[in-house]
Amino acid sequence: MNILLLEDDPILSNEIINYLQTKNIGCDLVYDGDLFQRKFRSKQYDVFILDVNVPKINGIEICKFIRTNNICTPVLMLTAFEALEDKIDAFDAGADDYLVKPFHFEELLARIKVLNRRTENTSQNENLIFVDDLVLNLDRKEVSRNNHSIKLTPKEFKLLHILMEARGKVLSKQEISEQLWDYHIETNINAIEVYINFLRKKIDAEYENKLIHTKIGFGYFIK
Repeated sequence: MNILLLEDDPILSNEIINYLQTKNIGCDLVYDGDLFQRKFRSKQYDVFILDVNVPKINGIEICKFIRTNNICTPVLMLTAFEALEDKIDAFDAGADDYLVKPFHFEELLARIKVLNRRTENTSQNENLIFVDDLVLNLDRKEVSRNNHSIKLTPKEFKLLHILMEARGKVLSKQEISEQLWDYHIETNINAIEVYINFLRKKIDAEYENKLIHTKIGFGYFIK
């Protein structure tokens, strides 16, 4: 499990990180909301833990930012604010849980596990295909990478599905064309390269780790 923690108290943040590490849970730290926005897409995180009163962009606004970007990663607010109004603001912003400081580390761990288990159960009940941090949801016709929603046209979605289902197998333009269209004409084969480029711009352009590959003279594969 990997967690991204937004917390500006260096003593508390180190205590949280050290405790979670003893439970085999990875935890990355950012000290302000601006750093969070730069960091949260750097890897696959299972839970976000947000303090509210942090520099630059507060935790409530960060929570809103997460949800407006269609990111479903569970959010646990960890804050000294204990008023009912503060809790309502957090839940209205899209938070999944709320823990008031000071707290017991055992309770923090228990809440993290509940949030992560809820996500795992949701995934098991849906028809999902994974390649690294890329997720294709066949039931909802949705695609995300590193928890960031990607909008595809129906034809792009079908092409991505074909590549992901092949599980790394190299597919020729002919093989792709026969699955992508219900009928076959020569121009469809030439169009495959165009659609592959469309996918690359949406799937790979913003990431150092490229998933869609070409085997020259043979075809395309995703890995």
